[in-house]
Amino acid sequence: MNDLKTAIIDIGSNTIRLVLYQYDKEEGLREIGNIKTVARLRTYLQPSGEMSEEGIQVLTETLLTYKAMLDDFEVTDVKAAATAAIRQATNRAKIITVMKERTGIQIELLSEEEEAYYGFVAVAHSIGTKSAVTIDIGGGSTEITLFENKELQKSYSFPFGTVSLKQRFVKGEIMNGSEKKELIAFVKEQFKSLPWIQDIGLPIIAIGGSARNVAQIHQQKHGYPIASVHGYEMTKENLVELSMFLGSLSFSELKQLDGLSADRADIIAPALEVFNVLMEVVSSKLFQITKKGLREGLIIQRILQTDKRAFDKYNVFEGNAKRLARQYGRTEAEVDYLTRLTDQLYRECCRFGYLQHNPKDLQLLAKAAKVFNIGEYIELSSASQHTFYLIANQSIDGLNHKERVKLALLASYKNKDYFQLFAAPFTEWMSREEYRKIRDFGALLKFVYALNVSKRKIVRSIKMQTKEDYVQLNIYVKHNAAAEKYQANRHKKHLERALKIPIKINFIEEGLNNYDN
Repeated sequence: MNDLKTAIIDIGSNTIRLVLYQYDKEEGLREIGNIKTVARLRTYLQPSGEMSEEGIQVLTETLLTYKAMLDDFEVTDVKAAATAAIRQATNRAKIITVMKERTGIQIELLSEEEEAYYGFVAVAHSIGTKSAVTIDIGGGSTEITLFENKELQKSYSFPFGTVSLKQRFVKGEIMNGSEKKELIAFVKEQFKSLPWIQDIGLPIIAIGGSARNVAQIHQQKHGYPIASVHGYEMTKENLVELSMFLGSLSFSELKQLDGLSADRADIIAPALEVFNVLMEVVSSKLFQITKKGLREGLIIQRILQTDKRAFDKYNVFEGNAKRLARQYGRTEAEVDYLTRLTDQLYRECCRFGYLQHNPKDLQLLAKAAKVFNIGEYIELSSASQHTFYLIANQSIDGLNHKERVKLALLASYKNKDYFQLFAAPFTEWMSREEYRKIRDFGALLKFVYALNVSKRKIVRSIKMQTKEDYVQLNIYVKHNAAAEKYQANRHKKHLERALKIPIKINFIEEGLNNYDN
């Protein structure tokens, strides 16, 4: 499958969403459209178990609107998947038949196991965490999974979600103290029925709109310096603090709260308490948010069926880094070349004791080499600023936010002053030692990048020699290297500062005369 334009219609208990995707083998998977309707289908389930005619009509009108949009986008490949609200309706077969007759859209009713599985697929292919418990809380159901080393071990679907919890425990628009206690006791009892999540101490990865809203509120409240919630991390203390804050607000204040969608003002508190209870039951210290979920799981699984190498859940960042670099004009050959030169120079520095070899440091350098200076695609003179912004402010699968900022600082390195400017909002995110190490690694990467300024990949290898009071770098090239020679000498001062020793560069055109500098 080299090229695909498709749509997923996710019919949930709280919202119905149409998402348009485009997949290209070179560019990867991209979301090109996202439309949401807050339908609250769960509220149309009657005491008899049937969905009312009013609810069926709401679904019909929504799907007809989406069908018109699909015609506008000229998308004919459509998968409509329904979850808890339709699954729990006793007249579900009628609903599916009626939707086909009225709209022409065939709905696939997902089982609890399928819903949990697709959520896991999305998480495994978008988050770097190797082992975790996931929670996907929708309007009418909550899916829990356990995966270890990126392999699904257990899954379970509870028949409650944010909308149904509100209907059962909350009489007004927001929870009072006694209702909160009852809800917490109920959810705790449910989660404790799963022995495989008890006190295992793994991170919690949360899927869905309520989780994203929790992260957005926390970011807004604390003046968070970068964009996106994918890969955002919170602690149990953060969640408890947020619970107290939301509990102090009126319903009208909640609807105006930055970061919170107005349509979730009445259900955000129940969702947050569910997260708090799960953190307690699992004895987890880390709460991670993903923006990927059921819809991404469906499309990823479909692509993998025809191309097993399209996504690699064990090396999430690597595949995405190449696609990100390609998006900004960097070929895969150039990415691999810069990574190889970076590896050579780092190992040479370690061999002579100017750097201390650390596999994690080398991994970080390799990641940054793949995207170093991608901002030059936008404007050469301000490449550093663009590079930092592009990396720091977009979701990058496989990285949490601290890793993303480190990558942005490394890949955008221009000089010490710019580094300090970009790093200023993040000084509390890293130790002084980490700060200095990233700055020095940035200098190393900048020097390596100078060795391919003409984009000809003419440097064959880098060898280091120590002299009495300086280091000699022998750069072996296969052609005349005038551009590289000029650029390397301009930037060697940054490398000298990082290694704390003067450097002399010797360009050696193999088989011809040397170029001493």
